[in-house]
Amino acid sequence: MALTYDHPGEQTAQDPIRLLDIRDTPLSVDEVFRAVGDEAAGGTTLFVGAVRDHDGGQDVDGLGYSCHPSAPEELRRVAEKVVADFPVRALAAVHRVGELRVGDLAVVVAVSCPHRAEAFAACRKLIDDLKHEVPIWKHQRFSDGTEEWVGAC
Repeated sequence: MALTYDHPGEQTAQDPIRLLDIRDTPLSVDEVFRAVGDEAAGGTTLFVGAVRDHDGGQDVDGLGYSCHPSAPEELRRVAEKVVADFPVRALAAVHRVGELRVGDLAVVVAVSCPHRAEAFAACRKLIDDLKHEVPIWKHQRFSDGTEEWVGAC
């Protein structure tokens, strides 16, 4: 059954991209959640990515994120594509760069849509495309003294 959008609340908001940033300061889940508040949204999905204590069978001591100068523009392009493909009321995405410790937040994204299924799908598309297309690189340091670079794109 196809959804019809016969109410203004079902349509994409005028300016649904509310917050996009790449920053070297700690991220706030509350800030991102507040940014996507919208009275016409029936569903809001939030994804939080944190530094975990292991990867690939190795203990992680910490990591650093760095990005290409084009990363903010690429993040905007990814967000605009999500807005074009889904009935997004509000969207926000922030990614951290710099040195992070285990437990620190690395990325927080959120999307509000008229319905929950759309919000889940749009948020998944946003985080997946951000990780695959925005030029942000992760430099992991393991407890055995080895390290590894992981490219986002």
